[in-house]
Amino acid sequence: MSKRNASITLRVLARLLDYPDAELRRNMPELQAALEQEGALGASRRAELGKLMDAILRMDAIDAEAAYVDLFDRGRATSLHMFEHVHGDSRDRGPAMVDLQQTYVQAGLFFADGELPDFLPAVLEFASTQPPQQARGFLGEIAHIVNALFAALEGRGSHYAAVMGALLDLAGEKAKPVKLPVEPSLDESWEEPEPFDGCSTRGQSKPDQPQPIHFVRDSASLTSGAAK
Repeated sequence: MSKRNASITLRVLARLLDYPDAELRRNMPELQAALEQEGALGASRRAELGKLMDAILRMDAIDAEAAYVDLFDRGRATSLHMFEHVHGDSRDRGPAMVDLQQTYVQAGLFFADGELPDFLPAVLEFASTQPPQQARGFLGEIAHIVNALFAALEGRGSHYAAVMGALLDLAGEKAKPVKLPVEPSLDESWEEPEPFDGCSTRGQSKPDQPQPIHFVRDSASLTSGAAK
């Protein structure tokens, strides 16, 4: 992403990653027009995103919603919750959520009840409120997660990979090969840890080591954005 503003594109990408409800389906023509008008992405990437929109619209509404849940809500590799990839089940996840939410509040963004601040569409909404240089830097901080999501989605033949590819483009990054971990079964993913056995560090580099992503910025680098 150059110094050119890509705030509208970021909001479109955020919306495309939301649950494909009736409102999203109705708004597809406007979303596609907004991407074309701002022109922050190359023509080939916009064409890939167009294929995603077409794929969603061609599916029966119930089938599209079920496919979304199966893709994003039934495994860690494709989870749209950023801290799932960074902190896993560790105790660090809670404080990280609080810090990230405070970052949003400083930018003038507020959440409805039940929303989690590390949900990628929310992260992109925040980035869209920042000046171009800061937005690109912010996207660069999460590029390793986006790259892993790109690899996982591309490996499943999903058109949603185009969204991750677009985010890498806006961050000024290139997709890199990723060796994805073996996904545990759904039952194993939700299995409770043994009492007093310590918390899981799945998703972390090592226990007690610095984490590879930091969302909190100095208040001087934040600008006020529109409330969500």
